[in-house]
Amino acid sequence: MLLLALDTATPAVTVALHDGTHVIASSSQVDARRHGELLLPAVDRVLAEAGLKLDAVTGVVAGIGPGPYTGLRVGLMTAETFGLALGVPVHGVCTLDGLAYAADLEGPFVVATDARRKEVYWARYADSRTRLTDPAVDRPADIADRVAGLPAVGAGALLYPDTFPRAHEPEHVSASALACLAAEKLAAGEELPAPRPLYLRRPDAQVPKNYKVVTPK
Repeated sequence: MLLLALDTATPAVTVALHDGTHVIASSSQVDARRHGELLLPAVDRVLAEAGLKLDAVTGVVAGIGPGPYTGLRVGLMTAETFGLALGVPVHGVCTLDGLAYAADLEGPFVVATDARRKEVYWARYADSRTRLTDPAVDRPADIADRVAGLPAVGAGALLYPDTFPRAHEPEHVSASALACLAAEKLAAGEELPAPRPLYLRRPDAQVPKNYKVVTPK
C-alpha cells in the first residue's frame, strides 16, 4: 500500500505519503489564497523526500471538507485527476475527522474550523475515531449550548474563545492524520466513500441580480 493523501479544505495545503504502516513523508503550508499554486509542488516534494515516483501510489485520499468552495475543489479535482491517471481508487475522508484523529482526545469533544462570515464548520465526537453529529455550519453563539463545557480543536474553536473556552491545537488538518485514519480503516476492511465535497453552503461568488446576457444579433 502507498497512499497519497491531500487536503485543501482549510488554509493549510497539506500532503502526505503513507506506506500502510506509517507516514513516510509529509508537507504542510498555511496559505488560504494559494491552494492551487502550492499543492502540486507539495506532492512533488513528498515524493522526492520518500524517493518514489507518482506511479508507485496505489490509492489517493482526499479531504472532502467541509470547506470553502474555491479551496476545497483544488484538492478534490487534483485527487480525482491522480486517480484517473494512475488507475487507482480515490477515497474521501471528512476533514473534521482528520482533525479529530490528530487531536487524539478521550471523551466527548468538538472539532471546529473557520467557515468565515463569523461562522464555523463543526461536529461533535465521542472520541478521536467516532463522530456523533453530521458536519454543520453555524454561528458560534448559536451552538454555545450544544458545545458547552466540551474541549474543542481547530482554527474555528481558537477564533471564538467565548463559545469554546477549552480550545487548543491542532489548528489545521494534516494530511498525515488523514492518511493514518484512512489506512487504519482500509486495513480493517472498511469501505471509504468517494470524494464528494462537503460545501454545506453556496459559494461566495454569485451571478449578479438583473444580469443581462448580451448575444450578437
